[in-house]
Amino acid sequence: MPEFVYRSAMPVPAADLFEWHTRPGALERLTPPWDPVRILRRTGPLEEGTRVVMSVPVGPIRLRWVSRHSDVIPGQQFKDEQIEGPFSQWVHTHLMLPSANGTSGSLLEDRISFDVPFGPLSRVIASLAVNHRLQRMFQFRHDTLRADLATHARYAARPRLRVAITGTHGMIGSALVAFLTSGGHEVVRLVRQPARAADEVEWSVEYGIRELVRLGRIDACIHLAAENIGAGRWTETRKEEIRRSRVEGTRRLAESIARLNPPPAAFLSASAVGFYGSRPGELTEQDGPGDGYLAELCQEWESAADPAVSAGIRVVHLRTGLAMTPSGGVIERMLLPFSLGVGGRLGSGTQVMSWVALDDVVGAYHHALQTETIWGPMNVTAPNPVTNAELTATLARVLRRPAVLPVPVFALRAVLGEMADALAFTSARVVPDRLVASGYEFRFSDLESTLRHVLGRQLAARASGAPSSL
Repeated sequence: MPEFVYRSAMPVPAADLFEWHTRPGALERLTPPWDPVRILRRTGPLEEGTRVVMSVPVGPIRLRWVSRHSDVIPGQQFKDEQIEGPFSQWVHTHLMLPSANGTSGSLLEDRISFDVPFGPLSRVIASLAVNHRLQRMFQFRHDTLRADLATHARYAARPRLRVAITGTHGMIGSALVAFLTSGGHEVVRLVRQPARAADEVEWSVEYGIRELVRLGRIDACIHLAAENIGAGRWTETRKEEIRRSRVEGTRRLAESIARLNPPPAAFLSASAVGFYGSRPGELTEQDGPGDGYLAELCQEWESAADPAVSAGIRVVHLRTGLAMTPSGGVIERMLLPFSLGVGGRLGSGTQVMSWVALDDVVGAYHHALQTETIWGPMNVTAPNPVTNAELTATLARVLRRPAVLPVPVFALRAVLGEMADALAFTSARVVPDRLVASGYEFRFSDLESTLRHVLGRQLAARASGAPSSL
């Protein structure tokens, strides 16, 4: 029977490594964004007999996969055994071993024994394909886990927080919730529909949070919910919907948390680098707003948090750049044409794009939560902005595809109208001065390494995490 093994050194003791795996959000943090697993149901915490029901992608279709935990030894190991799914047999053993060199760290070993329901020749071919897929997946998983553990360890002396968050099903929100809960923090989800779970509280753009008693005491509130700015052509009606979701929603939420007794210590509210408009030169938090619809929108959006400021709450406006992930945003839209070899720069390609890895967006929110000296605007961008031509060439190189078909300016304007100039042709070199000065350590400052990580296109396995042969 084929077997796959992947080992990595981890920066925490084996008992802490096991504990991390038992928390909500652990599986979500380990799921590669290019191959998303949907968790449909859990029957309980990580213990003997617990089942997890998932929907997993297999080519163009999704299959139901049911696994059961077994051989659970707290602090040391557990197994996931497939009881329903695409393999004729699948047993995944997670081993947490003490460090061999006597340090306080540990060794994580993922050992998978599997078999496929095919004939002998097809079994060999399928096993090689599975091995390749597992190699990509586990390099991503171990790299992400190692970085998450190091980040949480950096703030280990701080108390764990109870945080209310809007937009928890969005691209940033879902990643942030999984990161916080797997790190031991408690998240209260602020949802638009009537609350159905114990960790949910209803809120709305019109009224904010009506049942403040249900919310209870929170240490901080993070506001991410808003209409997707790129979801449709910008008619006047659409622009007003976008403005209302950001400005009115932020104001009502800020008013609500200001009425709490005691109020939360921090209110982190999403904003965007669109605040700066399109202009030359490096732009820091010291620079004023630019011109145009997005710049005006961001000014109103940030001012809407003033009720929280008046209540003595520390307010941070996180002006976020283009998040690099295939699970949403610009990379998700570029992935299909570039994978087909028909991608290319937008217009001249000289426009500067201020990008950031999704994990660094999550890291910046966590850092702002934990750092009382951060307040006001904070740019959440990588230290090295790139031009559109550099972005498209890098993506093509990572995907091993050509990028020789530029998109003419007039064509994009014909399709998108005003939105084309605001989102595709704006040029702003926004740098993260305040984030860097506050001591934040970026996981990714280089675009190519970022794209290789989130797309599973690493050049080679790390020496500490090489898989065994089948």
